[in-house]
Amino acid sequence: MDIRFLDEETYEVRGIAVDGLTETHFCVFDLEGTGINFNTEHITQIGAVTLTSELEAERSFSTLVYSPKAVPPFISAMTGINDELLRNAPSFQEAYQQFEAFSANTVLVTQAGYEYDVPLLRNHCRQYGTPMLTNPILDIKALFVCIHPEITNIISTDFLIRYYDLPHRDLQRHDASGDCMLIARIFKAIMQEYRDREIDAIDWREGITVRRFQIPGMVLT
Repeated sequence: MDIRFLDEETYEVRGIAVDGLTETHFCVFDLEGTGINFNTEHITQIGAVTLTSELEAERSFSTLVYSPKAVPPFISAMTGINDELLRNAPSFQEAYQQFEAFSANTVLVTQAGYEYDVPLLRNHCRQYGTPMLTNPILDIKALFVCIHPEITNIISTDFLIRYYDLPHRDLQRHDASGDCMLIARIFKAIMQEYRDREIDAIDWREGITVRRFQIPGMVLT
């Protein structure tokens, strides 16, 4: 999989193909970190949930991850994760090994992961000398754009919640476990559209272009 940032507003992903979507085992995952710049920030939490054949949540996984970088106060306020919680948390290598075992033999699913979670995870793997996961990874933003090229909005989580009219207030946002459950709900709604259209395969080997999320005051490169 190759992710290429075209400019501050768009990225392109290539080299992904998944056949037999109705028979595939999926695992939704989400990362929390010390900030939004995947080049300089550190993972503080990994969450994941496997899905049944009916795309319902099945098994769950969650771990805090020790960060050598302090968690900024505004991030702590948003995620509930602070330096004291991370003091005795597993190292990245330990947490990553557990996540790798949990997600084995699945296709991974994320939200905005091509522009944050995946680059952040890749950077950590390089830094700690750990091989990157080889699972195929699908981003629900790209999945949505693939069947709705007519929609030009930035496909944020809140946009997808509104579009599919999904319940969400029972889940804790900006928590890896809560976000995984929310992503799973959105993913199920998108996959229902794929099934209704009798689409049972993804082929982005030649590339698909997606608009990046925008955070005022932050440049994501």
